[in-house]
Parts: sequence; structure tokens; C-alpha cells
Amino acid sequence: MKRVLPGLAVLAALALAHAAPAADTKAAKSVKPAMVPAIVDSLPLLERSVARDSSKFDNLYRLGIMYLDREKNAEAAQVFDKANRVKPKNVKVLVNLGVALDNVSRADEAQAYYRQAIAVSPMDSLASCRLATSLYAQGKHGESMDLLRELIAKQPRSHCAFFTMGVAFADAGLYRDAIRMWKKVVDLAPNSAEAASAKESIDVLERFLAGQ
Repeated sequence: MKRVLPGLAVLAALALAHAAPAADTKAAKSVKPAMVPAIVDSLPLLERSVARDSSKFDNLYRLGIMYLDREKNAEAAQVFDKANRVKPKNVKVLVNLGVALDNVSRADEAQAYYRQAIAVSPMDSLASCRLATSLYAQGKHGESMDLLRELIAKQPRSHCAFFTMGVAFADAGLYRDAIRMWKKVVDLAPNSAEAASAKESIDVLERFLAGQ
């Protein structure tokens, strides 16, 4: 019987899941409470700081990143929008604002900010990769792939472009092409988060292909 590969969402989950090693129980018991430093959540402190003065760009940017990390995407979008008003045309802000908007299903607005980032810094590969991903998720596959091919032609070492193209190939069922793209990611940026995800995705696909 032919094996069926898990859907792309499952594949992505496998690729992105990085389980932390279990704690050593014996070692944990041997640590006295007084030796364990108190963990301070810096988010409320930063929120209060921004509430007092929302004109400080660095605080706005840091708060936006914290919100993204905690998947508070609507809040992140609001904060990055404020940061964009304080310091317009900052590429990192524009890209992260796009990411936050994409995550709350406002793809058209997100793409507008990615395009602004590209207009400010045409060689910013991350902005182009995010735009390509957003377009692909909307079903604009041809436009997305053209953008990625264009990016690779201009920047042949753009590992995010190869990673994104690999995801697109996997989604289309072109598993060997996906593996080829992801191996390129590992070669170009072996220590990147994309490479870690690529390695796991390669393993999933290679085991699937070997079982056919």
C-alpha cells in the first residue's frame, strides 16, 4: 500500500518543533530554592514604559518583538505601527509589521508593508521572502515563485529564498525538489533557524520517499 505523506501543516510542525531536553530530576532536587534566581517578566515593565512614553522607538520595537514572540499578533501590529510612525521607513519595523498583520489574516496590508520595505532596501532578502510566503498563502503561486526566482538570481546566497521555495515545492508534492532546496539552505546558512527546520523537513521527506 502506498504511504501518504502528512499534509504540509503537519510537515511544517515537524520541521519547526524543537523540543527542549527534559530536566535532570536528581539535579533539580539538589538545587536549594535560595539558589534559584527569581525570573522577572520584562513584558509588563516594557508595556508600562511604552504607556508612559510612546515616542521612544527602541522601546516600541522591543515591545513589538516580545508580542510577536508570544503570538500576541494584534498587539504587535499596533506597536509596530506606532514605531513606524516614530521612525518611518525602518525596514525591520516594516517587515515585522507585515508579519504581525499576516498572522491576523490581513495579508493585503501585510504585503503593502513588505513592498515598502523592499522599496526602501531592494536587497533585503527577508522582506522579499516574507512577501513571497504571503503571496503563496493567498494562492498567488506564480507571483510568489517568480519573486523567489528573481531574488535567487540577484542574491544566490539568500538562504531564506531557498527555504521558502522548498516549502512551496513540498506543498506542490515535488518532494525531491523540496529536499534539493532545503539542502541548499543547510549549505548556505548551517547555523540558521531555517537550516534547523530544513534538516528536519529533509528527514521527514527522505523517510517518506524511501518507504514508497
